[in-house]
Amino acid sequence: MTRLLAVVLLAATAAYAGDFDGPEYPYKVPLGLKAPDVPSDNPVTDAKVALGKTLYFDKRLSRDGTISCATCHAPEKGWTDQAPVSTGIKGQKGGVSAPTVLNSAYMEFQFWDGRAPSLEEQAKGPIQNPIEMGFTHEEAVARLKTIRGYAAYFKRAFGDEAIDIDRVAKAIATFERTVLTGNSPYDKWQAGNKKAMSASAARGFNLFHGKANCAICHDGFNFSNSDFHNIGVGMLAKEPNLGRFAQTKDPKHTGAFKTPTLRNLRYTAPYMHDGSEPNLDTVVEYYNKGGTPNPHLDGRMKPLGLTAQEKKDLVAFMDALNGDPVAVKFPKMPE
Repeated sequence: MTRLLAVVLLAATAAYAGDFDGPEYPYKVPLGLKAPDVPSDNPVTDAKVALGKTLYFDKRLSRDGTISCATCHAPEKGWTDQAPVSTGIKGQKGGVSAPTVLNSAYMEFQFWDGRAPSLEEQAKGPIQNPIEMGFTHEEAVARLKTIRGYAAYFKRAFGDEAIDIDRVAKAIATFERTVLTGNSPYDKWQAGNKKAMSASAARGFNLFHGKANCAICHDGFNFSNSDFHNIGVGMLAKEPNLGRFAQTKDPKHTGAFKTPTLRNLRYTAPYMHDGSEPNLDTVVEYYNKGGTPNPHLDGRMKPLGLTAQEKKDLVAFMDALNGDPVAVKFPKMPE
């Protein structure tokens, strides 16, 4: 890494870390991250986190009592389910790979196609999805009201015992804002410990910001611009998933999907929105060939001409983005 590039990156990181104007965040933020933005109408409190964590793991939020948020976003599986596509009630298969909850607090949009503008809105989606949890919001709330123990949880979190879908979503979103991973070898390297990353990873860092041009989309401390791009994945299917286009109807969004974070990739394979890439070596090879040609391919997708060693160095750098895993204990369910 050149001295000039290091100065520029550190300055950018410092400026970005100060970009926070929401309520005070009460939890320790790992090295390399900033405090997440928090909606003014949903401040983070211990009681709300505890309620959200309980709801996150409660399978009674699904129609048949078999699926919770944690089924598809399991802490022990990198907060995903490590499957090409997720499985909902009655064994039904979804259409995309479950994105990780890790650092989702920093995403401007939620879901691969960005159909939810916040974690609160995202939390509502699976509950009423017939393939996922299979309830209506009204039915889910009605079931929660039959579980007497939840009244005290909601009172501590919101001041009274009322239960509605907005409070359910606010609590789950608040818990998810505490699921943060950082303190990776890269973060320590950026903080001044030049022995924290291997020589191969350091070369990969330069490739990432140079020849491979990964940083044009995987930028910032969370390595995602929260934008949508068609990189060709799945576009040769008989009926390809149109991604962001389904939400905006903008032709430029045809086949475009949200840029995922690159943090903690060790735990979240398979990769891409359809789970089509089994490991990071195949991901790098996919980008090296320039993606899959199609009429809507992002113009920045070009063959990279990486050597075998350069490919290894890129993978080594992405490995250096693996930080602290976020483990939580299964909560006691209210009765």
